[in-house]
Amino acid sequence: MKPKLSAYVSENVAQRLELAARRPGTNKSAIVDAALDRFLNPERDTSGDAALIRRLDRMSRQQERIDRDLGVLAETIALFIRYYLAITPPLPSQDQDAARALGRERFEMFVAQVGKRVASGGRLVADVMDRVSASKPDLFMRNVEEGAPLGADQPGDTGSRSHSAAGEPPEPSPARREEVDNV
Repeated sequence: MKPKLSAYVSENVAQRLELAARRPGTNKSAIVDAALDRFLNPERDTSGDAALIRRLDRMSRQQERIDRDLGVLAETIALFIRYYLAITPPLPSQDQDAARALGRERFEMFVAQVGKRVASGGRLVADVMDRVSASKPDLFMRNVEEGAPLGADQPGDTGSRSHSAAGEPPEPSPARREEVDNV
């Protein structure tokens, strides 16, 4: 025989218990017994907690990757804007209308390319980051001086990325070739 227990609960808990007890195959005593057993002996049902912890860990790792990618993206955009503003000379007033028309055309082409990449599921930033980290895994670990390009040769490196030994410019990167092919 099970011992009888009397307890006072809030009105809200009593209503929820009443609703739960209406389900077929259960009653108030069984629900209260299971709840107290779980509350007083939490080690007994760790399978649900372990699965929840694994999911939270996975979500945490995904969030860290998103944060990293967003930081790289923000820094890339900021550096590009600074570079663009530094090298773009102001246009004479007679050339501004033609420049605006060309700018609209280029922007429409850009939006079409973004739409095509998004629709195909391709991620150029991730592809480029994977290539860079595979070829130079320590590239983003260095303290780079403000304004110095990330791919710049470090003291002690031999060879130049900007020109070959014969003084010719290098081949375009795979990302640049893809960009030219897509436009």
